[in-house]
Amino acid sequence: MSVRWPRPLVAAVDAVNRRGKAVGVRLVRYTGKSRHLIHPKHLVDAPWHDWYVEYLEPADVVLDVGCANGAHTLKAARRARRVFGMDHDVTQLHVAAAEARALGLKNVHVFAWDLARPFPFPDRSFDAALFLDVIEHLHPRREVLREIRRVLTPSARLLVSGPNRDTAWRRRLRAAGLFAFSDPDHKVEYTEAEFLAELRAGGFEPIGPLMPVVYDTPWAGVIDALGGVSLRLYARLSRWKRDVALARPAESTGFRVVARLRP
Repeated sequence: MSVRWPRPLVAAVDAVNRRGKAVGVRLVRYTGKSRHLIHPKHLVDAPWHDWYVEYLEPADVVLDVGCANGAHTLKAARRARRVFGMDHDVTQLHVAAAEARALGLKNVHVFAWDLARPFPFPDRSFDAALFLDVIEHLHPRREVLREIRRVLTPSARLLVSGPNRDTAWRRRLRAAGLFAFSDPDHKVEYTEAEFLAELRAGGFEPIGPLMPVVYDTPWAGVIDALGGVSLRLYARLSRWKRDVALARPAESTGFRVVARLRP
């Protein structure tokens, strides 16, 4: 049986946790670890963050839906023939384009687009799509999934991830009457069954089991802030979070799925 935390303690830990991510992102820049505001997880050797790469083929044309600053777009571009990244945030897209130029990646194309609109591509244009930590920020989720399905070839893969709302920490927050989503911009978070139902409603089915991410610790924000100071320490703590999630998948921050088009 878990120990009951008093509500003031839960609220205090939650406040620290929620501020830590932004602190870590800013410290990464202020301490010279990156030219851009970027999460420290993108600056350490943590291959589980780039889990989707092994599911891409060298001949693939890939669509990154909600690509933001292009962190995943650029990783995919090192593996695939061509990658298109789309996002509504022009500032983030400038970062993605600048990084692609700095790395000499000529197979990357990023552009501004409202994901709620029909995509500017004909049917069956892509061999794979990345939809990573984006679905939870959208309202017309199933419509976007169906649009992704439309532009994929029949044998294509959807590499998708979303947040888990059913960890011990999320339940503790709800029991304390506090906001329990991991990000205030999230429109939805899922149980495993709900996430799979959402994908199926959008026209996809999983290939294999859901995969865990990292442990949903209440001290994640502290770890992120420490990452802005020491990437070496952050890497060690990240590995610990990963190991716990592998041992206890139900406590993972989210779900990762390789999916295919439903017949």
